[in-house]
Order: sequence, then C-alpha cells, then structure tokens
Amino acid sequence: MGGWAAAAGIVAAGGGVAAGELVAGFASPSLSPLTAVGGAVIDAVPPGVKDWAVSLFGTADKAALLAGMALVIAALAALAGVLEFRRRFAGSSVVAIFGLAGAAAVLTRSQMTLPALISPLVAAVVAVALLRFLVGRLHGWEDAEDGESVAAAGSRRIFLQAFAITAAASAAGGVVAGIWRGAAAAVSEARARIGLPVPASPAPSIPAGAESGVAGVTPIVTPNRDFYRIDTALSVPAVNPDTWVLKVTGMVAREVQLSFSDLLAKPLTERHITIACVSNGVGGDLIGNARWLGWPVRDLLAQAVPQPGADMVLSRSTDGWTAGTPLEVLTDNRDALLAVAMNGEPLPLEHGFPVRLVVPGLYGYVSATKWLTELKVTRFADDAGYWTPRGWSERGPIKISSRIDVPRSGRPANPGSVVFAGVAWAQHTGIRAVELRINRGPWKEAELASGISVDTWYQWKLAVDLTPGQYEVQVRATGLDGRPQDETSRPPAPDGATGFHTVRVDVKS
Repeated sequence: MGGWAAAAGIVAAGGGVAAGELVAGFASPSLSPLTAVGGAVIDAVPPGVKDWAVSLFGTADKAALLAGMALVIAALAALAGVLEFRRRFAGSSVVAIFGLAGAAAVLTRSQMTLPALISPLVAAVVAVALLRFLVGRLHGWEDAEDGESVAAAGSRRIFLQAFAITAAASAAGGVVAGIWRGAAAAVSEARARIGLPVPASPAPSIPAGAESGVAGVTPIVTPNRDFYRIDTALSVPAVNPDTWVLKVTGMVAREVQLSFSDLLAKPLTERHITIACVSNGVGGDLIGNARWLGWPVRDLLAQAVPQPGADMVLSRSTDGWTAGTPLEVLTDNRDALLAVAMNGEPLPLEHGFPVRLVVPGLYGYVSATKWLTELKVTRFADDAGYWTPRGWSERGPIKISSRIDVPRSGRPANPGSVVFAGVAWAQHTGIRAVELRINRGPWKEAELASGISVDTWYQWKLAVDLTPGQYEVQVRATGLDGRPQDETSRPPAPDGATGFHTVRVDVKS
C-alpha cells in the first residue's frame, strides 16, 4: 500500500499546484506560487551556485530550476502520502507547511498583492483535501483486504477510480491554468501588431570587411533565436504595451512618465551593440551582438534634469529586478538606449518586450534591465542593484576578452595550414589587435576584421602551419586604448572573468 500512498500524495500535490496556478490566473496574473517560490530560490542561492548553474545549464537554467522544483515537490508529496497513510493528518501537516512556505515566498516578491496570497493557500487546502480523500479510499481498500475477496476487489476498484479521476482532474486543471496564465499569448499578438518607426538615426551599414569568412565562426550579428538569455525571471513577464508606463523618479527636477506610444514617437536611434553577461566565463557564449532600436537614455534624463549629487540610476523591471548604472554612463556620448526592437523586430518577450535597457560597455547585471518600468535617479551610497548586495561589484565595466571559435577544443585537424578564428571584444573601446600563441611560444598577430563599431565585437582569423602532434593554442586581445587582455585566470565573480581562452588541437598524422 505504501506505493499507492506515495502516488496519492503526488496526485494530490499536483492537484493543489494546478488549483493554485489557476487561482493565480484570476487573482494575480503576474505572480503565482510556483514563480514566487522559484524567485525566492533564485534570490537565496549564493552567487557561486548561480555561476555553477549558468555554467552547467547555460540559458536552460530556468528549465533546470523548474525541473528541480518538480522533483522536490514530487518527493515531498510522496512522503506526505506515506505519512498520511500511516498516521492521520501527518501528511496533511507537511502539505500545510509547504502551503505556508508558498505564501511566505509570495510575500517576498515585488509584485506581491493581497490577492496574490490567495493562490498558495488555495493550493494547500486543495492538496490536503485531495490527500485526505485518496488516503481514505486507500484505507478502505486495506481494510477490505482482510475480509471477503469480493469486498476487497470492490474497495480496490473504488480507490483506483478515485485515483484516476483525481489524476485526470489535476492534469486538466494544470492545462487550464497554463492556458489561463498564458497572457504571453495575448501580449505576443499585441507585439505582432506593432509597426516600428523608421529610425531618425539608422544603424551604419555593416562594413564589407567585418566578417572573417571562416565557417563556424560566430555570426557578426546574433539571430534573436540564438541570443543568450540570463535573468532571474522564472517565467517571462507578459507586459501589455498599451498599458506600459516608464517612470523617471528620484533625484530629478521633474518626474517624467512615458507611454509606449510616446516612446515610439521619439526620434529613435538604431545601433549594433554587443552585450554580455558577467557570468560569461573565459571562452563562454553568454554574449551576443544585435541591431537595437531605441531612444537614447540621455535624452529622457535630460527632460527629468538630475539633481547635483546624483551618480546612479536604479532601473527596475516589472518583476522587481533592479540594476544600478552609473549616471555618467547614461548621459555621455555612448548609445545607451531604451530599446524597443532587436534585429529589425519588436523585442522578443524573453528579451524584455516592450522596453529594455541596452548600455554599451557594462555587463548586463548593472545595465541591461528587461521589461523596464522605472528609472530612479539616486546615489550609489543610497541604493544598490539586485546583485550588488549579493557580492558582485558595484559598477561592472566589461573586460576586454577574446575567444577561439574554430577549431573547437579537442577536435582533430589535418596537418598543414590550420585556420584559427573567433571573436574579440572591448565594448565602447574597440579592438586594436588579436594574437595567438602555440604551446606557449611567441605571439603571432591575427588578421583582424574591420568590425562594425567600437561597441561591437570583432572577428579575427589566423592560418598556422602545423605538423602532426598535440597543440595548446591561446588567444589574447589588445584594445584601441592599448590595454591588453588580463592573463590571470579569475572566475566571473565579482566583476567578470579574466584569462586567455585556451583550446587543444590534435593534428592527425
């Protein structure tokens, strides 16, 4: 009976989760028990664990977290089922405790409202009721086993019917909840109806010499579907552009509010800009280059007129995430944008639709706020972005770096001329040179493509004659300011990884 008791616990918990998500669709579309618990977990994990998860799962870290949560919930639900079967209300107490934990998680989220607290409580009540119902039928089966076989068969049939109906209802509730909570579908339709304006300042054409022409090298412009996504949003926020408002608050002479239609009516700028995640390890792929369309942030801040003493802008996402960006970076001559489009189309939902920040030269954790809703002009002494209290540095300028894309490490190569190629970046500075060395020998300068601008990465290539054997190949870059890439190997925390990307190539005999 223990196996059936565990299964009853899992089905009961599934029904409770489905009920909670369904109620959240009515009472709190932006916050559900699952997203609240997942967000609380993301907030609680140390930066080192976050880096490990990103390095292991990459952009699938959210799916991995959801899968892990599902496994934990199933394990605890199975335990609750067994405990309830052995002792009345023992398993129900476990379920109730986790219902309260869900409510506590809701209280920690910035989207918290009183209606949002209803859904985890409903989830707990439904799960307890279903658990008591199923375990009661299971006890009836157990009691009948000691009597006539006909009675036992009837009690078994009653339990199995109740189990099947409950499982089917839980699954159906989950599907309905998913559909009901699919506000992203409606937002996707609104996104599809948006007509992007012609930029007042179009992006310069990509120079003919910006690409190395080597197969396998990362494209100079990253397609939207391949662009990395790293953020703390367990589910992608669905923000209606018709009701979206950006507020400029804090240390300003006048507060400003901007609607999406207001933003589209501004003289927009289009630029290719490479952005990177601070969790990008040496040789990693948490970096991408896109053609962004948006309004310069400095023009918006000029309307608000920051007060003397202000040195930071705290940008806030609709899900509560924040980034602290130096005010000087948002008001100088760089193309820091309130971006509305990416590679010729409105921002994809997962990349911040309807509006996000794009700031050349800074890691995303201090600049690239998605689903933007507020810019608070303030001071570093008074406010901090999401990751700074968690041990990351305050300002986060991107470090100069380079990467070997081909040949891949460990791949065999034919003897003779072996072409190495990849990308290098020093956003808002530009790359002057890229060099390779073989087996720690002398550095050889690679052929550097012209690039698009100092705010994007550059492609490079170098053909090297190699005889059969094993080779260690390293790459380094030097910026237009003469600053060389740091050779010291350091992890991403607290302000970005350093070191030379190294590949090992076996040249066949």
